[in-house]
Amino acid sequence: MNHRRIPKRRAAMAGGAVVALVAAGVTLQTANASEEKPAFTVKQLSASAAGNLASTLGKDLGVDAAGAYYDADAKALVMNVVDEAAAESVRKAGGKARIVEHTLAELKTARQTLTERATIPGTSWATDPVTNKVVVTADRTVKGANLTKLQEVVKGLGAKAELKKTAGEFKPFIAGGDAIHSGGGRCSLGFNVVKDGEPHFITAGHCGETGSEWSESAGGPAIGSMVDSQFPENDFALVKYSGDTEHPSAVDLYNGSTQEITKAGEATVGMQVSRSGSTTQVHEGEVTGLDATVNYGNGQIVNGLIQTTVCAEPGDSGGSLFAGDTAIGLTSGGSGDCSSGGETFFQPVTEALQVFGAEIG
Repeated sequence: MNHRRIPKRRAAMAGGAVVALVAAGVTLQTANASEEKPAFTVKQLSASAAGNLASTLGKDLGVDAAGAYYDADAKALVMNVVDEAAAESVRKAGGKARIVEHTLAELKTARQTLTERATIPGTSWATDPVTNKVVVTADRTVKGANLTKLQEVVKGLGAKAELKKTAGEFKPFIAGGDAIHSGGGRCSLGFNVVKDGEPHFITAGHCGETGSEWSESAGGPAIGSMVDSQFPENDFALVKYSGDTEHPSAVDLYNGSTQEITKAGEATVGMQVSRSGSTTQVHEGEVTGLDATVNYGNGQIVNGLIQTTVCAEPGDSGGSLFAGDTAIGLTSGGSGDCSSGGETFFQPVTEALQVFGAEIG
């Protein structure tokens, strides 16, 4: 307990109060116990469980919630809040509370300013709950007047935003778990799903157009047809199997084994994730941002993406982002490669399943 210095006059009065309490058969320790804040235990959670708790708390706290992330070392949820009352609710639920400066509404306004004043090819931005800022990233193509403009807009947002540079170039990884081919292009299969009782798979929307046919090898027989493709409003597509191709609910780990996929889940900042793709096979990394906006150029601006540190290269598009047996995302694009690293972006699987009316299976 913290002790404060008490003036002599107040100390004398306090001493008299102690005598009265003892005379009444009540100890000072007992009297003070009711004034102490109750101690709450921080729950140890998996990343997916932390994400579920964050979602629940976010709904309960409303405007008092300011984002959340997963502390992988402590295996705990860290919830940003704007006042002590909200912090108390987080602690009661078993999370770590962190009072921050900026509300989600303020960060959303900052993102809107970027959309209105800095829509420049080669840029991305995402809300980072760890720094409580909007992190803006410019790739190597952003220079000259465009870079100056971007710097001025970010500077005008004050402490709500920061600007970073990446050595790579943002682009969809159009060339693309297992390879799938259509015409002269190659992508990666994301996850096998079921829609209306029929087997399908999902992949990236930028990989092909509705009606395109897909095969397991270049020039091979078609195994399915793309029945819906959405890009750049989103970046997901649905392919319906047309033959008797095996379609297990699993991801190829490229070591002779597979990872079974039993469900879909939401990403959480700080979550450790793996990616499987037909060019670079399996790599691991961490979720660093949610609801990211990336401008690939040529009017291709995609919103609502997951940002990570997992490397990827052309040919990995559409491939699986997963955490254990949970499907998380579909590879969209990014910068860099698996030698130098970079930023990567993924379409959330849950959104694709909801739009298509499909489920993992």
